[in-house]
Amino acid sequence: MTEIPVEEYLCTRIRRAEQALMAHHEAVLRGHGLTMTQYTVLLTLSREGGLSGAQAARACGVTQQSMASVLTTMENKGLIRRDASPAHAKVQIATPTDDGRAVLDRAYEEVIVLERALTDAFTPAEHGALCDLLDRATAVLVDQTPPPRGR
Repeated sequence: MTEIPVEEYLCTRIRRAEQALMAHHEAVLRGHGLTMTQYTVLLTLSREGGLSGAQAARACGVTQQSMASVLTTMENKGLIRRDASPAHAKVQIATPTDDGRAVLDRAYEEVIVLERALTDAFTPAEHGALCDLLDRATAVLVDQTPPPRGR
């Protein structure tokens, strides 16, 4: 078996890129009083409209328990409001408040700067190829992830 230097592992490079991206976003969002999850929730709610906690959890890739805590914190901060669903009285639908939309807009203006810088770092062909390669890598990662074990 040929040994590959650890700095050349694809997983190491993907992890470094992800860590750099998260560090950037967390630093920007901290200035707006948001966590990455709260930003993602606001972004999702602004695009999807009102969502239940379970729907928001699925859309943001977190557990329902984690989302319940995030939504409570966001409601206490005045970023979202929750109203009873017209279809199911026990289900609450979260929507961004005017303050939540304003915070999201301000944060987005800073986050999008990095997206533009990354896009500008590549030719259009390179950008397309990189997106395709990352999508393929993500598919392999998902495919190789074992399912949760039963209890």
